[in-house]
Amino acid sequence: MTDSVLLYERWVRLGVFAGTFFVMATWELALPRRPLETSKLRRWLRNLGIVVLDTLTVRVLFPTAAVGFTWLANERGWGLLQAAALPYWLAFGLSFVAFDFIVYLQHVVFHAVPALWRLHMVHHADLDFDLTTGNRFHPLEIVLSMLVKGAAIAALGPPVLSVLAFAVILNATAMFNHANVKMPLAVDRALRCLVVTPDMHRVHHSTLPFETNSNFGFNLPWWDRLLGTYRAQPRAGHTEMKIGLRQFRDPDHLTLARMLALPFTGDIGAYSFGRRVGREGLRRRRPAEG
Repeated sequence: MTDSVLLYERWVRLGVFAGTFFVMATWELALPRRPLETSKLRRWLRNLGIVVLDTLTVRVLFPTAAVGFTWLANERGWGLLQAAALPYWLAFGLSFVAFDFIVYLQHVVFHAVPALWRLHMVHHADLDFDLTTGNRFHPLEIVLSMLVKGAAIAALGPPVLSVLAFAVILNATAMFNHANVKMPLAVDRALRCLVVTPDMHRVHHSTLPFETNSNFGFNLPWWDRLLGTYRAQPRAGHTEMKIGLRQFRDPDHLTLARMLALPFTGDIGAYSFGRRVGREGLRRRRPAEG
């Protein structure tokens, strides 16, 4: 089974990516949540350009990616789950939840450490919020994320299929929860018990620092609620809130080349923890629905 997973891993990921992209793009066209402020074509070309660069970077630096490294870890008996010899289904479930918590913590750290926030600004500098925003990350952030994932795999020793399943589902949910789609508020409230919804994650892309530093979850919504980083709605409502970062508002300055240079040339702003956020960022408000 492991050989089959390694053989078809790329095709599985590509197929799920393409299918999810098509569904969410169609939903965005049919039922958009808010009007776009910039050219969709230009944004998509830039954002998808970063996706291509990220994919090439991972394939060059990590030829077997996470799935291949997991197979190696399993062969050598690395990790807590290997030592515990748990039933497969339990090891699979624990691995999935553990990886999601690690992604949450990593996201918080990328906001907390100014040097890492510089990399993460590329994701937040998008002036609109749609499914392509979910894959817009600086290649250096992707490299660091792969190193974190590799360390987690070595420490946990998860099943190969759990790593593949987590990667595929995380990529799909990232496109879902970044999508500019409308759904009934009752449906949104119900889904938030199981998965991060677009309305929940959109708050995280607000220009207001105290909203940006909330709702860090990408897949499971529980960590924000348990650890006090959950914010139900944006203060201005979803249709009126401003997306992006205050210091980057000119779409002509957010070309692919400038986005790649952004961590080294851009203003860090007030978003990294401990920088001019102040008490406003710690107070919870009763936000507006909308």
